[in-house]
Amino acid sequence: MTARHRGLPADGPPPGCPAHAGPAPAFPLYGAEFAADPSAAYAQLRRNGAVAPVELAPGVRATLITGYRAALDVLRAPHTFSKDPRHWRALAAGEIPADSSLLPMMGYRPNALFSDDPEHSRFRQAITDSLNRIDPHTLRPSITGSADHLIDAFTARGEADLLAEYAALLPLLTVNTLFGQSDAASRQLIAALAKMFEGGDGAAEGDRLFTRYMYELITLKRARPGADVTSWLMAHPARLTDEEMIHQCTLLIAAGNEPVCNLIGNALRLLLSDDRFAGDLSGGTLPVDAALEEVLWRDPPMANYAVHYPRHDTAVYGVPLRAGDPVVISLAAASNDPTVTSTASKAGNRAHLAFSAGPHACPAKDLARLIATVAIERLLDRLPDLELAVTAGDLQWRPGPFHRALTRLPVRFTPVPPLTLGDSTWTTHPSAPSASTPPAATFTERPPASAPPVRRSWWSFLVPSRRGR
Repeated sequence: MTARHRGLPADGPPPGCPAHAGPAPAFPLYGAEFAADPSAAYAQLRRNGAVAPVELAPGVRATLITGYRAALDVLRAPHTFSKDPRHWRALAAGEIPADSSLLPMMGYRPNALFSDDPEHSRFRQAITDSLNRIDPHTLRPSITGSADHLIDAFTARGEADLLAEYAALLPLLTVNTLFGQSDAASRQLIAALAKMFEGGDGAAEGDRLFTRYMYELITLKRARPGADVTSWLMAHPARLTDEEMIHQCTLLIAAGNEPVCNLIGNALRLLLSDDRFAGDLSGGTLPVDAALEEVLWRDPPMANYAVHYPRHDTAVYGVPLRAGDPVVISLAAASNDPTVTSTASKAGNRAHLAFSAGPHACPAKDLARLIATVAIERLLDRLPDLELAVTAGDLQWRPGPFHRALTRLPVRFTPVPPLTLGDSTWTTHPSAPSASTPPAATFTERPPASAPPVRRSWWSFLVPSRRGR
Protein backbone atom coordinates (compact mmCIF):
# COMPACT_ATOMS: atom_id res chain seq x y z
CA MET A 1 0.00 0.00 0.00
CA THR A 2 1.45 3.33 -1.04
CA ALA A 3 1.97 6.28 1.26
CA ARG A 4 -0.74 8.11 -0.67
CA HIS A 5 -3.29 5.35 0.02
CA ARG A 6 -2.24 5.24 3.67
CA GLY A 7 -3.28 8.85 4.00
CA LEU A 8 0.33 10.03 4.47
CA PRO A 9 2.38 12.36 2.30
CA ALA A 10 4.61 10.47 -0.13
CA ASP A 11 7.13 13.29 -0.41
CA GLY A 12 7.47 16.93 0.41
CA PRO A 13 7.67 18.89 3.63
CA PRO A 14 6.89 17.17 6.92
CA PRO A 15 3.57 17.85 8.67
CA GLY A 16 3.58 21.14 10.51
CA CYS A 17 5.76 22.84 7.89
CA PRO A 18 4.37 26.18 6.64
CA ALA A 19 4.53 24.76 3.11
CA HIS A 20 1.46 22.70 3.99
CA ALA A 21 -1.85 24.41 3.42
CA GLY A 22 -4.31 23.02 5.94
CA PRO A 23 -4.01 20.15 8.41
CA ALA A 24 -1.60 17.29 7.86
CA PRO A 25 -3.05 14.18 6.16
CA ALA A 26 -4.45 11.77 8.74
CA PHE A 27 -3.81 8.03 8.72
CA PRO A 28 -7.01 5.91 8.87
CA LEU A 29 -7.05 3.47 11.81
CA TYR A 30 -10.03 1.58 10.44
CA GLY A 31 -10.55 -0.89 7.63
CA ALA A 32 -9.00 -4.21 6.65
CA GLU A 33 -5.66 -2.80 5.49
CA PHE A 34 -4.74 -1.36 8.86
CA ALA A 35 -6.01 -4.48 10.66
CA ALA A 36 -3.88 -6.74 8.48
CA ASP A 37 -0.56 -5.02 9.25
CA PRO A 38 -0.69 -2.42 12.03
CA SER A 39 3.06 -2.72 12.69
CA ALA A 40 3.82 -1.35 9.24
CA ALA A 41 1.34 1.43 9.86
CA TYR A 42 2.98 2.37 13.17
CA ALA A 43 6.40 2.38 11.50
CA GLN A 44 5.05 4.74 8.85
CA LEU A 45 3.46 6.97 11.47
CA ARG A 46 6.75 7.23 13.38
CA ARG A 47 8.16 9.17 10.47
CA ASN A 48 6.17 12.04 12.02
CA GLY A 49 7.90 11.44 15.35
CA ALA A 50 6.16 10.29 18.53
CA VAL A 51 2.92 12.11 17.67
CA ALA A 52 0.91 11.69 14.46
CA PRO A 53 -2.49 12.69 13.01
CA VAL A 54 -4.98 9.84 12.46
CA GLU A 55 -8.62 9.20 11.66
CA LEU A 56 -10.61 6.93 13.99
CA ALA A 57 -13.54 6.84 11.58
CA PRO A 58 -14.12 8.64 8.27
CA GLY A 59 -13.80 12.35 8.98
CA VAL A 60 -13.12 11.94 12.72
CA ARG A 61 -9.58 13.09 13.45
CA ALA A 62 -7.42 12.47 16.49
CA THR A 63 -3.78 12.58 17.52
CA LEU A 64 -2.08 9.21 18.04
CA ILE A 65 0.82 8.91 20.49
CA THR A 66 3.24 6.26 19.21
CA GLY A 67 6.24 7.01 21.46
CA TYR A 68 6.68 5.28 24.81
CA ARG A 69 7.92 8.30 26.76
CA ALA A 70 5.39 10.60 25.12
CA ALA A 71 2.62 8.15 26.07
CA LEU A 72 3.71 8.21 29.71
CA ASP A 73 3.84 12.00 29.62
CA VAL A 74 0.14 12.05 28.69
CA LEU A 75 -1.00 9.14 30.87
CA ARG A 76 0.64 10.62 33.97
CA ALA A 77 -0.54 14.22 33.53
CA PRO A 78 -4.22 14.40 34.59
CA HIS A 79 -3.79 18.09 35.34
CA THR A 80 -3.14 18.69 31.62
CA PHE A 81 -5.13 15.90 29.97
CA SER A 82 -8.71 15.05 30.93
CA LYS A 83 -10.36 11.65 30.48
CA ASP A 84 -13.85 13.15 30.37
CA PRO A 85 -15.26 13.02 26.80
CA ARG A 86 -17.45 16.01 27.55
CA HIS A 87 -14.29 17.99 26.78
CA TRP A 88 -14.32 16.61 23.20
CA ARG A 89 -14.55 19.81 21.19
CA ALA A 90 -15.89 18.33 17.95
CA LEU A 91 -18.57 16.36 19.78
CA ALA A 92 -19.72 19.40 21.75
CA ALA A 93 -19.82 21.43 18.53
CA GLY A 94 -22.10 18.90 16.84
CA GLU A 95 -19.42 17.84 14.35
CA ILE A 96 -19.65 14.20 15.47
CA PRO A 97 -22.99 12.63 14.48
CA ALA A 98 -25.13 11.23 17.26
CA ASP A 99 -25.04 7.80 15.63
CA SER A 100 -21.25 7.73 15.22
CA SER A 101 -19.76 4.24 15.56
CA LEU A 102 -17.15 5.72 17.92
CA LEU A 103 -19.53 6.87 20.64
CA PRO A 104 -20.07 3.44 22.28
CA MET A 105 -16.32 3.38 22.96
CA MET A 106 -15.65 7.10 23.38
CA GLY A 107 -18.88 8.69 24.60
CA TYR A 108 -19.19 9.88 28.18
CA ARG A 109 -20.27 7.44 30.88
CA PRO A 110 -20.12 8.19 34.61
CA ASN A 111 -17.50 5.54 35.35
CA ALA A 112 -13.85 5.37 36.36
CA LEU A 113 -12.58 5.32 32.77
CA PHE A 114 -14.30 8.50 31.59
CA SER A 115 -14.01 10.72 34.65
CA ASP A 116 -11.53 12.95 36.45
CA ASP A 117 -11.08 13.58 40.16
CA PRO A 118 -12.87 13.72 42.50
CA GLU A 119 -15.37 11.40 40.77
CA HIS A 120 -12.63 9.19 39.39
CA SER A 121 -11.15 8.46 42.82
CA ARG A 122 -14.57 7.61 44.24
CA PHE A 123 -15.41 5.25 41.38
CA ARG A 124 -11.99 3.62 41.33
CA GLN A 125 -11.95 3.00 45.08
CA ALA A 126 -15.27 1.17 44.83
CA ILE A 127 -13.93 -0.92 41.96
CA THR A 128 -10.60 -1.84 43.51
CA ASP A 129 -12.14 -2.65 46.90
CA SER A 130 -14.69 -4.93 45.25
CA LEU A 131 -12.19 -6.69 43.00
CA ASN A 132 -9.87 -7.22 45.96
CA ARG A 133 -12.55 -9.39 47.56
CA ILE A 134 -12.10 -12.01 44.83
CA ASP A 135 -9.92 -14.89 46.03
CA PRO A 136 -7.71 -15.91 43.07
CA HIS A 137 -6.74 -19.20 44.69
CA THR A 138 -10.33 -20.41 44.74
CA LEU A 139 -11.24 -18.70 41.47
CA ARG A 140 -8.63 -20.72 39.59
CA PRO A 141 -10.39 -24.12 39.93
CA SER A 142 -13.67 -22.49 38.92
CA ILE A 143 -12.05 -21.20 35.71
CA THR A 144 -10.52 -24.64 35.16
CA GLY A 145 -13.92 -26.29 35.50
CA SER A 146 -15.43 -23.88 32.98
CA ALA A 147 -12.52 -24.51 30.61
CA ASP A 148 -13.02 -28.26 30.84
CA HIS A 149 -16.67 -27.97 29.91
CA LEU A 150 -15.87 -25.84 26.88
CA ILE A 151 -13.09 -28.20 25.75
CA ASP A 152 -15.37 -31.21 26.22
CA ALA A 153 -17.71 -29.77 23.58
CA PHE A 154 -15.14 -30.23 20.80
CA THR A 155 -12.47 -32.60 22.11
CA ALA A 156 -13.93 -35.65 20.30
CA ARG A 157 -14.14 -33.82 16.95
CA GLY A 158 -10.44 -33.24 16.41
CA GLU A 159 -11.03 -29.68 15.24
CA ALA A 160 -12.39 -26.42 16.59
CA ASP A 161 -12.47 -22.66 16.19
CA LEU A 162 -10.77 -21.69 19.43
CA LEU A 163 -12.08 -18.13 19.28
CA ALA A 164 -15.80 -18.82 18.91
CA GLU A 165 -15.84 -22.05 20.93
CA TYR A 166 -13.34 -21.26 23.67
CA ALA A 167 -11.59 -17.87 23.96
CA ALA A 168 -14.82 -15.87 23.55
CA LEU A 169 -16.73 -17.99 26.07
CA LEU A 170 -14.37 -18.63 28.98
CA PRO A 171 -13.96 -14.96 30.04
CA LEU A 172 -17.71 -14.55 29.65
CA LEU A 173 -18.49 -17.49 31.94
CA THR A 174 -16.00 -16.24 34.53
CA VAL A 175 -17.28 -12.67 34.49
CA ASN A 176 -20.92 -13.79 34.57
CA THR A 177 -20.12 -15.86 37.67
CA LEU A 178 -18.21 -13.05 39.38
CA PHE A 179 -20.95 -10.49 38.70
CA GLY A 180 -23.84 -12.81 39.54
CA GLN A 181 -25.54 -12.53 36.16
CA SER A 182 -27.70 -15.25 34.65
CA ASP A 183 -25.98 -17.23 31.92
CA ALA A 184 -29.15 -16.85 29.87
CA ALA A 185 -27.85 -13.40 28.92
CA SER A 186 -24.57 -14.73 27.53
CA ARG A 187 -25.50 -14.65 23.84
CA GLN A 188 -26.70 -11.06 24.18
CA LEU A 189 -23.47 -10.02 25.89
CA ILE A 190 -21.22 -11.67 23.28
CA ALA A 191 -23.07 -9.96 20.42
CA ALA A 192 -23.10 -6.59 22.15
CA LEU A 193 -19.38 -6.50 22.96
CA ALA A 194 -18.32 -7.64 19.50
CA LYS A 195 -20.34 -4.88 17.84
CA MET A 196 -19.12 -2.20 20.25
CA PHE A 197 -15.41 -2.96 19.96
CA GLU A 198 -15.47 -3.45 16.20
CA GLY A 199 -17.24 -0.18 15.52
CA GLY A 200 -18.90 0.38 12.16
CA ASP A 201 -22.62 0.19 11.46
CA GLY A 202 -23.34 -2.26 14.29
CA ALA A 203 -21.78 -0.22 17.13
CA ALA A 204 -24.99 1.57 18.12
CA GLU A 205 -26.91 -1.72 18.20
CA GLY A 206 -24.15 -3.25 20.34
CA ASP A 207 -24.40 -0.35 22.76
CA ARG A 208 -28.18 -0.83 23.00
CA LEU A 209 -27.83 -4.57 23.67
CA PHE A 210 -25.19 -3.94 26.31
CA THR A 211 -27.31 -1.30 28.05
CA ARG A 212 -30.20 -3.75 28.26
CA TYR A 213 -27.90 -6.42 29.67
CA MET A 214 -26.67 -4.03 32.34
CA TYR A 215 -30.14 -2.84 33.39
CA GLU A 216 -31.22 -6.46 33.82
CA LEU A 217 -28.15 -7.18 35.94
CA ILE A 218 -28.56 -4.16 38.23
CA THR A 219 -32.30 -4.82 38.65
CA LEU A 220 -31.57 -8.43 39.61
CA LYS A 221 -28.89 -7.52 42.16
CA ARG A 222 -30.91 -4.73 43.76
CA ALA A 223 -33.66 -7.28 44.40
CA ARG A 224 -31.43 -10.23 45.33
CA PRO A 225 -27.86 -9.28 46.29
CA GLY A 226 -25.35 -12.09 46.63
CA ALA A 227 -21.64 -12.87 46.98
CA ASP A 228 -20.65 -11.16 43.74
CA VAL A 229 -18.87 -8.06 42.49
CA THR A 230 -22.13 -6.32 41.54
CA SER A 231 -23.50 -6.64 45.07
CA TRP A 232 -20.21 -5.54 46.63
CA LEU A 233 -20.21 -2.41 44.48
CA MET A 234 -23.76 -1.66 45.58
CA ALA A 235 -22.84 -2.02 49.25
CA HIS A 236 -19.63 0.03 48.99
CA PRO A 237 -19.35 3.25 51.07
CA ALA A 238 -19.02 5.18 47.80
CA ARG A 239 -22.83 4.90 47.66
CA LEU A 240 -23.05 4.52 43.88
CA THR A 241 -26.35 5.48 42.29
CA ASP A 242 -28.09 3.02 39.97
CA GLU A 243 -26.75 4.93 36.97
CA GLU A 244 -23.22 4.92 38.38
CA MET A 245 -23.59 1.21 39.20
CA ILE A 246 -24.58 0.44 35.62
CA HIS A 247 -21.57 2.23 34.23
CA GLN A 248 -18.98 0.81 36.65
CA CYS A 249 -20.24 -2.68 35.80
CA THR A 250 -20.30 -1.78 32.11
CA LEU A 251 -16.63 -0.87 32.33
CA LEU A 252 -15.61 -3.99 34.24
CA ILE A 253 -17.66 -6.49 32.26
CA ALA A 254 -16.59 -5.07 28.89
CA ALA A 255 -12.94 -5.01 29.98
CA GLY A 256 -13.20 -8.54 31.35
CA ASN A 257 -14.57 -10.09 28.17
CA GLU A 258 -13.52 -8.81 24.75
CA PRO A 259 -9.91 -7.82 25.64
CA VAL A 260 -9.34 -11.06 27.58
CA CYS A 261 -10.74 -13.07 24.68
CA ASN A 262 -8.28 -11.32 22.38
CA LEU A 263 -5.42 -11.88 24.81
CA ILE A 264 -6.15 -15.62 24.87
CA GLY A 265 -6.53 -15.80 21.10
CA ASN A 266 -3.41 -13.78 20.32
CA ALA A 267 -1.32 -15.79 22.78
CA LEU A 268 -2.56 -19.11 21.36
CA ARG A 269 -1.73 -17.88 17.87
CA LEU A 270 1.80 -17.08 19.01
CA LEU A 271 2.25 -20.40 20.79
CA LEU A 272 1.04 -22.38 17.78
CA SER A 273 2.85 -20.45 15.05
CA ASP A 274 6.19 -19.34 16.48
CA ASP A 275 8.96 -21.96 16.43
CA ARG A 276 10.44 -20.58 19.63
CA PHE A 277 7.34 -21.68 21.51
CA ALA A 278 6.42 -24.70 19.41
CA GLY A 279 9.69 -26.36 20.34
CA ASP A 280 8.95 -25.89 24.03
CA LEU A 281 5.44 -27.27 23.57
CA SER A 282 6.69 -30.47 21.92
CA GLY A 283 9.19 -30.89 24.71
CA GLY A 284 6.45 -30.79 27.34
CA THR A 285 7.13 -27.31 28.74
CA LEU A 286 4.29 -24.80 28.55
CA PRO A 287 5.81 -21.31 28.19
CA VAL A 288 2.45 -19.64 28.79
CA ASP A 289 3.77 -16.71 30.83
CA ALA A 290 6.38 -15.93 28.18
CA ALA A 291 3.78 -16.02 25.41
CA LEU A 292 1.40 -13.77 27.31
CA GLU A 293 4.12 -11.23 28.03
CA GLU A 294 5.20 -11.16 24.40
CA VAL A 295 1.62 -10.61 23.26
CA LEU A 296 1.15 -7.84 25.81
CA TRP A 297 4.28 -6.18 24.42
CA ARG A 298 3.74 -6.77 20.70
CA ASP A 299 0.04 -7.46 20.06
CA PRO A 300 -1.91 -6.14 23.07
CA PRO A 301 -5.64 -6.84 22.90
CA MET A 302 -6.42 -3.12 23.14
CA ALA A 303 -4.04 -1.61 20.61
CA ASN A 304 -5.13 2.04 20.55
CA TYR A 305 -7.22 3.54 23.34
CA ALA A 306 -6.76 5.51 26.60
CA VAL A 307 -8.30 8.58 24.97
CA HIS A 308 -7.45 11.93 26.58
CA TYR A 309 -8.47 15.53 25.90
CA PRO A 310 -6.15 18.50 26.48
CA ARG A 311 -7.67 20.87 29.03
CA HIS A 312 -6.01 23.78 27.23
CA ASP A 313 -3.84 24.30 24.18
CA THR A 314 -0.58 22.46 24.81
CA ALA A 315 2.13 20.48 23.04
CA VAL A 316 3.66 17.02 23.24
CA TYR A 317 7.21 16.66 21.95
CA GLY A 318 6.85 19.94 20.11
CA VAL A 319 3.59 19.00 18.37
CA PRO A 320 0.80 21.50 19.18
CA LEU A 321 -2.45 20.04 20.52
CA ARG A 322 -5.65 22.03 20.63
CA ALA A 323 -7.85 21.96 23.72
CA GLY A 324 -10.58 19.33 23.42
CA ASP A 325 -9.14 17.42 20.46
CA PRO A 326 -8.85 13.67 21.24
CA VAL A 327 -5.41 12.26 21.97
CA VAL A 328 -5.27 8.47 21.63
CA ILE A 329 -2.49 6.39 23.14
CA SER A 330 -1.25 3.63 20.86
CA LEU A 331 -0.59 1.05 23.57
CA ALA A 332 0.81 -1.23 20.87
CA ALA A 333 3.05 1.26 19.10
CA ALA A 334 4.32 2.84 22.32
CA SER A 335 5.24 -0.55 23.80
CA ASN A 336 7.21 -1.28 20.62
CA ASP A 337 8.88 2.11 20.38
CA PRO A 338 12.33 1.23 18.95
CA THR A 339 13.97 3.97 21.02
CA VAL A 340 13.16 2.09 24.23
CA THR A 341 12.70 -1.55 23.17
CA SER A 342 15.90 -2.06 21.19
CA THR A 343 17.93 -2.47 24.38
CA ALA A 344 15.23 -3.64 26.80
CA SER A 345 14.87 -7.33 27.57
CA LYS A 346 11.28 -8.62 27.43
CA ALA A 347 11.98 -11.59 29.73
CA GLY A 348 10.18 -10.87 32.99
CA ASN A 349 9.72 -7.23 31.95
CA ARG A 350 6.21 -5.91 32.50
CA ALA A 351 6.88 -2.29 31.64
CA HIS A 352 4.68 -2.50 28.54
CA LEU A 353 1.60 -0.29 28.30
CA ALA A 354 -0.94 -3.02 27.48
CA PHE A 355 -2.83 -2.19 30.69
CA SER A 356 -2.15 1.56 30.34
CA ALA A 357 -0.39 3.53 33.11
CA GLY A 358 -0.92 6.40 35.49
CA PRO A 359 -4.08 7.01 37.53
CA HIS A 360 -6.28 5.23 34.96
CA ALA A 361 -4.20 2.05 34.66
CA CYS A 362 -6.37 -1.08 34.48
CA PRO A 363 -7.31 -2.23 38.02
CA ALA A 364 -8.18 -5.75 36.81
CA LYS A 365 -4.95 -6.71 35.07
CA ASP A 366 -4.22 -9.55 37.53
CA LEU A 367 -7.66 -11.03 36.94
CA ALA A 368 -7.18 -10.82 33.17
CA ARG A 369 -3.81 -12.58 33.42
CA LEU A 370 -5.31 -15.31 35.61
CA ILE A 371 -8.16 -16.07 33.21
CA ALA A 372 -5.83 -16.11 30.19
CA THR A 373 -3.19 -18.23 31.92
CA VAL A 374 -5.64 -20.88 33.11
CA ALA A 375 -7.37 -20.91 29.71
CA ILE A 376 -4.16 -21.63 27.81
CA GLU A 377 -2.62 -24.02 30.32
CA ARG A 378 -5.76 -26.13 30.50
CA LEU A 379 -6.20 -26.26 26.74
CA LEU A 380 -2.61 -27.32 26.07
CA ASP A 381 -2.74 -29.84 28.90
CA ARG A 382 -5.87 -31.46 27.46
CA LEU A 383 -4.80 -31.27 23.80
CA PRO A 384 -0.98 -31.46 23.72
CA ASP A 385 -0.72 -31.96 19.92
CA LEU A 386 -2.84 -28.91 19.13
CA GLU A 387 -1.86 -27.18 15.86
CA LEU A 388 -3.20 -24.51 13.55
CA ALA A 389 -5.51 -25.80 10.81
CA VAL A 390 -4.32 -23.03 8.47
CA THR A 391 -1.04 -21.20 8.06
CA ALA A 392 -0.49 -18.27 10.41
CA GLY A 393 -0.48 -15.96 7.40
CA ASP A 394 -4.01 -17.02 6.48
CA LEU A 395 -5.46 -15.89 9.79
CA GLN A 396 -7.59 -12.77 9.46
CA TRP A 397 -7.86 -9.79 11.81
CA ARG A 398 -11.02 -7.89 12.68
CA PRO A 399 -11.07 -4.23 11.60
CA GLY A 400 -11.47 -1.45 14.11
CA PRO A 401 -9.30 1.35 15.50
CA PHE A 402 -9.14 0.14 19.10
CA HIS A 403 -8.57 -3.62 19.35
CA ARG A 404 -6.22 -6.31 18.00
CA ALA A 405 -8.50 -9.27 17.41
CA LEU A 406 -8.57 -12.35 15.20
CA THR A 407 -11.73 -13.32 13.32
CA ARG A 408 -11.19 -17.09 13.77
CA LEU A 409 -8.56 -19.45 15.18
CA PRO A 410 -9.12 -22.85 13.50
CA VAL A 411 -7.10 -25.73 14.97
CA ARG A 412 -6.86 -29.50 14.71
CA PHE A 413 -5.70 -32.17 17.13
CA THR A 414 -5.98 -35.87 17.89
CA PRO A 415 -9.55 -36.53 19.07
CA VAL A 416 -9.79 -37.62 22.70
CA PRO A 417 -12.77 -38.48 24.90
CA PRO A 418 -14.30 -35.72 27.02
CA LEU A 419 -13.66 -35.68 30.74
CA THR A 420 -17.33 -35.45 31.64
CA LEU A 421 -20.01 -38.07 31.04
CA GLY A 422 -23.44 -37.52 29.57
CA ASP A 423 -24.78 -34.08 28.74
CA SER A 424 -22.39 -31.17 29.24
CA THR A 425 -23.84 -29.25 32.18
CA TRP A 426 -22.33 -27.56 35.20
CA THR A 427 -23.31 -30.36 37.57
CA THR A 428 -21.43 -33.12 35.75
CA HIS A 429 -17.92 -31.99 36.66
CA PRO A 430 -16.74 -31.77 40.26
CA SER A 431 -14.59 -28.67 39.77
CA ALA A 432 -17.25 -26.65 37.95
CA PRO A 433 -19.27 -24.02 39.80
CA SER A 434 -22.76 -24.95 40.93
CA ALA A 435 -25.91 -23.90 39.12
CA SER A 436 -26.40 -21.02 41.54
CA THR A 437 -24.33 -17.96 42.36
CA PRO A 438 -21.13 -19.23 44.00
CA PRO A 439 -21.13 -19.07 47.80
CA ALA A 440 -18.99 -16.56 49.65
CA ALA A 441 -16.34 -19.15 50.44
CA THR A 442 -15.51 -19.43 46.74
CA PHE A 443 -14.67 -15.79 46.06
CA THR A 444 -14.78 -13.83 49.31
CA GLU A 445 -14.61 -14.13 53.05
CA ARG A 446 -18.11 -12.69 53.52
CA PRO A 447 -21.41 -14.57 53.18
CA PRO A 448 -24.00 -13.38 50.66
CA ALA A 449 -26.51 -10.84 51.88
CA SER A 450 -29.44 -13.00 50.82
CA ALA A 451 -30.22 -16.21 48.98
CA PRO A 452 -28.78 -16.03 45.45
CA PRO A 453 -30.94 -16.51 42.38
CA VAL A 454 -30.95 -19.89 40.65
CA ARG A 455 -29.11 -19.73 37.36
CA ARG A 456 -29.90 -21.79 34.29
CA SER A 457 -27.05 -23.61 32.60
CA TRP A 458 -25.33 -21.44 30.03
CA TRP A 459 -24.90 -24.39 27.71
CA SER A 460 -28.31 -24.33 26.04
CA PHE A 461 -27.88 -20.66 25.18
CA LEU A 462 -24.49 -20.86 23.50
CA VAL A 463 -22.82 -23.63 21.52
CA PRO A 464 -24.66 -26.99 21.45
CA SER A 465 -22.63 -30.04 22.37
CA ARG A 466 -21.34 -31.84 19.27
CA ARG A 467 -19.49 -34.71 20.83
CA GLY A 468 -19.39 -37.93 18.87
CA ARG A 469 -19.17 -36.32 15.44
